[in-house]
Amino acid sequence: MGKCPELNGMVRDNSRRSSMTVSVLLDTSFLISLVDRNRVNHNTAALYYKLLLEQQTPIYFSSIVAAEIAIKQPITDLPLKNFRTIPFNIPHSIESARLWNLLGTRDDGDSRSVIRDDIKIMAQASHETIPFILTEDASTLYKYCERLRTSGNLNVRAIKLADGFDYSAFRLDGQKDFDCFVS
Repeated sequence: MGKCPELNGMVRDNSRRSSMTVSVLLDTSFLISLVDRNRVNHNTAALYYKLLLEQQTPIYFSSIVAAEIAIKQPITDLPLKNFRTIPFNIPHSIESARLWNLLGTRDDGDSRSVIRDDIKIMAQASHETIPFILTEDASTLYKYCERLRTSGNLNVRAIKLADGFDYSAFRLDGQKDFDCFVS
């Protein structure tokens, strides 16, 4: 994976007050896109990351994600100083089991181990009341998060990088900015 050294210089500007009251959990695929300039969604990931820093939005980094990243690259390649780390604990495992059981049948071809880790990440967000997960993973994390959310079983919304940057993505009410509708 290509490194993106300019991210190391990005730090929070604590002189501004945030108008946002939300927080975000970063998925593995988001972080890979953020640090690898060769990824299709790198620019979108960088725009979201910049917005999160500018708005002083709490950014969470799961120990599940750390384990997934560490398979291919050192986690020290990430701008860790800007993240709040979440260990995976007993309450998260209980929420994971609840979500797994509510999910029911998984789609053919979806890897059980991948879905299991995605469910753990969703469970952490749910238990910690983190309303958003940033992801590039449309095939499992986004799909199953939306399935659980739209069925009323999860109060977490996944934001897909493939949908492009949306300044209003972190609105709790889901309302889009007017600029999104003007050509």
